[in-house]
Amino acid sequence: VMGLAGEGLTVFWPCRECLEEEQVLDGRYRLQEVPGGRVALPVLEEKLCGLRLPQEVPCELVQIQEPVPSRAARRQPPARRLRDELRRLLGESWSEELERDVPRAWQRHGDLVLLSEDSFRAAAWEQLGQRLWQTVARVLGARRLARRGRVLPDGLRSPSVTLLLGRDGWVEHVDNGIRYTFDVTKCMFSPGNITEKLRVAALPCAGEVLVDLYAGIGYFTLPYLVHGAAAFAHACEWNSHAVEALRRNLLLNGVQGRCRVHHGDSRRLELRDVADRVNLGLLPSSEEGWPVACRLLKKGTGGVLHIHHNVETLPAPAPPQRPAPRAEEGAPEGADSGAEAQRPGQAGRARSRAEWQRWAEATAAQIQGLLAELHGQPWHTRILHIEAVKSYAPHVHHLVLDLECRPPVPP
Repeated sequence: VMGLAGEGLTVFWPCRECLEEEQVLDGRYRLQEVPGGRVALPVLEEKLCGLRLPQEVPCELVQIQEPVPSRAARRQPPARRLRDELRRLLGESWSEELERDVPRAWQRHGDLVLLSEDSFRAAAWEQLGQRLWQTVARVLGARRLARRGRVLPDGLRSPSVTLLLGRDGWVEHVDNGIRYTFDVTKCMFSPGNITEKLRVAALPCAGEVLVDLYAGIGYFTLPYLVHGAAAFAHACEWNSHAVEALRRNLLLNGVQGRCRVHHGDSRRLELRDVADRVNLGLLPSSEEGWPVACRLLKKGTGGVLHIHHNVETLPAPAPPQRPAPRAEEGAPEGADSGAEAQRPGQAGRARSRAEWQRWAEATAAQIQGLLAELHGQPWHTRILHIEAVKSYAPHVHHLVLDLECRPPVPP
C-alpha cells in the first residue's frame, strides 16, 4: 500500500478498473512508473486485507519510501494534510485532544523541521513509536525532525530541543543572502528578528569598528560585516556552542579576517576606546551591558549604541459601559460605527508609542550619566530612532533604541 505505511501495490494498467470498483485507490498519491514498464497504483492500507483481484491479474507488493502526492493533496495546507494523515493512521483512537496536539506551524531549516514545544505531548502518540515521526517528516517534506522545549534558565539562553528523527541537529539557514549554520539542539535562532537584521544591514557602517556584546551565532555581527561594510567587528559570546557556530558562519560568509571573537563574559571585556558602534542585543534587557558599552565607545568621537529591550505597555482600563441610545434619540443606525470601532486600537498604539518614548528618554539619561561618570565631563546623547522589532508577548514589545553618544566639542 502506497500510503501511511510507505508500501505500494504494483499492477498492470488493466486492473485499475478493478481497484476503482473496490474503492481502494488512495487519492492522496499519484500513479508512479516503476522499472519493468509497470505502474504503481496507491491503495488504502486499511483496504489491503480485504482486497480481491481476479487471479489472472499479475501483481506484486512493493515498498515505495517517498510516494508522490497527488495534485489535490498538494493543494491542501500542510497542517491539514498532516492532521488527515495522522487521523487515518490512528483510526478509532483519534480524539479532540490529539487533534489539538497536531502542530499548525513550525520552523523549517533545510531538511529539518523544528516543531513547537506543545506538539505531540499526549501519551496516546507513544503507541505509534518511530512511525509517528516518519509520517510527520514525510508529510512535511523533511528528513529530520526536532521539537523545541523551554529555554533553559542557565544564563546562556540554551534551547531545550529534542531530536526526534535524524542523527544530528546542524542546519543551515539563509537570511538576506547571509548563511547561518548552527545546531538547533544547542543554539537559539529567531527568524522573527529578520526585520532588524535587514535594518542593520542598511546602516551606514563603512569603515567603522563594531562591537557586538551578545553575538550569539552572528545574528547581527554578520549583517554589519557582509552588507553594512563595517571595517572590523569584535564579537563577544560566552556560550561555547554559539561560539563554534559563529566561527563557522564567519568562514561561510568569507569575513573571518575582519572579526575577532571574544569567548567569555562580555562584562569582563578588556577592550576600551575602540568602537564606533556597539550592539546590545540581549533580551529582556541589555542594561547590564551599558557600562561596558560606554567604555567601548571612542573617547574622541563617541559613537552609536543599539540598545535592545522589552518594553511593557500596561493596557488602559476599560471605559464604563453606557447604554446605547434608542434609534429615535440618537444618530441613524450604523452611523460612525466604523470610526468608533477604530478608536480603541488607535488609542492603544498611541499609548504604546508614548511609553516607548518615555523608556528611550530614561535610557538616554541613564547612559548620559554613565558617560559623565566615566569621562569626568558631560557627554551629549541624542535619540536617533526607536525601532519596534516585534511583539514579544501581550503588551510587551521588543524595541531597539539607536542612541548617539558624543563627547563635548572642544572650545
